Amino acid sequence: MIARLICGALEGVDAFRVDLEVDYTRQGMPSFVMVGLAEGAVREAKERVFAALRASGFRLPPARITVNLAPADRRKAGSAYDLPLALGLLAAAGQLDPERVTGWMLAGELSLSGDIKPVPGILPLALLARSLGSRGMLTAPAAASEAAVVEGLAVYAPRTLGEAAAFLNGSLSLPAARVTPPDAPPSFPLDFAEVKGQEHAKRAMEIAAAGGHNLLLIGPPGSGKTMLAQRLPGILPPLDFEEALEVTKIYSVTGLLNGRGLLDERPFRAPHHTISDISLIGGGSWPRPGEVSLAHRGVLFLDELPEFRRSALEVLRQPLENGVVTISRVARSLTYPADCMLVAAMNPCPCGYRSDPSHACVCTQAALERYRARLSGPLLDRIDLHVEVPAVPYDDLRASTPGTDSASMRERVARARAVQRERYQGTGCRTNADLNGALLERHCVLGREEHTFLGAAMRSLALSARAYTRILRIARTIADLAGSSAIALPHLAEAVNCRVLDREQP
Repeated sequence: MIARLICGALEGVDAFRVDLEVDYTRQGMPSFVMVGLAEGAVREAKERVFAALRASGFRLPPARITVNLAPADRRKAGSAYDLPLALGLLAAAGQLDPERVTGWMLAGELSLSGDIKPVPGILPLALLARSLGSRGMLTAPAAASEAAVVEGLAVYAPRTLGEAAAFLNGSLSLPAARVTPPDAPPSFPLDFAEVKGQEHAKRAMEIAAAGGHNLLLIGPPGSGKTMLAQRLPGILPPLDFEEALEVTKIYSVTGLLNGRGLLDERPFRAPHHTISDISLIGGGSWPRPGEVSLAHRGVLFLDELPEFRRSALEVLRQPLENGVVTISRVARSLTYPADCMLVAAMNPCPCGYRSDPSHACVCTQAALERYRARLSGPLLDRIDLHVEVPAVPYDDLRASTPGTDSASMRERVARARAVQRERYQGTGCRTNADLNGALLERHCVLGREEHTFLGAAMRSLALSARAYTRILRIARTIADLAGSSAIALPHLAEAVNCRVLDREQP
């Protein structure tokens, strides 16, 4: 008898349909053959599945078994095929009605005792099941909340293989899984009010958050660069449903959800500067998302920026410009979302004290030039704001009057984002950082006085065309924060002032 079941395989952050066919016949010598471009973990499923069947009280007579995973020309990996394979064997052996397993999306790993365990990528599989019009989805209890975020799909979570077989046979009733609500509303334990002084840097953080701009903080050790970056997610607007779905899919395929449902907080990723190129950008022999994709719709913080490998930083150019990462291999090419805010921090020189009046800088001009040369011009051009973070004076450290707090910054950022959302509705543009081409010309119109000022700045600072675009985007955000529909001279002046590396001569 031949049994046919539906399961799925991951490709990037999406899933495609896999038809699992089991041919079980008593004719010929007993054997087990699996075909369909199955990788190691899938081929090993045989041992797990037969042990789980025995532990669950099922007995299969010796037979010639052929398992096909279609389409046969696309790779299948992972342990998600354990549950559909076990149920397919039972259906093909006549111990389960084949009609009752037809049309269900099945995904789960089996332990040797028959328990169903979660696997990565349940959310993309659930989205695939809904698009296929499946009767429902069976998966592990630990992953049910993740799948249940897909509206219009019934998700059931049997604890064991025996419960799954009994449910499909109709002898056991299971409740549909529900989305696990968050334990508490989002909290922001890190507040900008805790950062002493640095009001200019806080203003830059607010501009970056309001317009989705990339930001580079430059200052001596201990000036508060890391503290500022860590507090940035607290002033960003919450994820909307579509953004949350995008982020959750990425964390689902990498196995980082840990049983949570839809993520409701923007990610903050801060990899160490010893990170490899592949870990940062994604890839491998069978590509996986890297840190830049895990920071999608959130913040990627690179502390000690010049200490990162030059090759790792240069591969950031594409995602910073396009918001995606394309990884090409001989077998296939995958595209991962990577639309994040880059926040980087660096010292002004190798010793760190070039801009600190309290310490003498011991760096030679040659050492300074080598240090700055670690960051290429094209990379710096893709960072909208370059902001100096000076050492904090003692009087500011001891001041009792609190500085700008996150709550007030979050309110202003939310108002500016609301203006942008209404302005760019239906254009595919989300924030001012996405402005380009015709949209930039339409929404960044300058008057004669503003054109004269910006032209002079371009000539005196030898700015590139990309820097010109960045300044217009920043000025548009500053105008939005000020509630102005037009970009005025003060907005342009502050935007130029937010690019300190353009003005500084080493």
